[in-house]
Amino acid sequence: MPYEHKPNTGSLFKNDRREKEAHPEYKGELNIDGRIFELAAWVRTSKKDGKKFFSLSVSEKKPFDRRKVQGRETLDDVFNNREEEGLF
Repeated sequence: MPYEHKPNTGSLFKNDRREKEAHPEYKGELNIDGRIFELAAWVRTSKKDGKKFFSLSVSEKKPFDRRKVQGRETLDDVFNNREEEGLF
């Protein structure tokens, strides 16, 4: 069972899957009044004084749709294809 944050709390972790500069350096989740949000953060340097800061992005977490996994056939796909072929 995945960890569930208490209301109005969250966590942020180093992104070990970062492959491109555009990918966030840190990722996590927030629970705001029971709604789950994804949090992304990049370490930036201020042009004004050279101090480091976090640039953040927040978006509401969408339910995972296993049918949209690219390049993989899901069990639903297998059964639906078999039904169409008259095997079930």
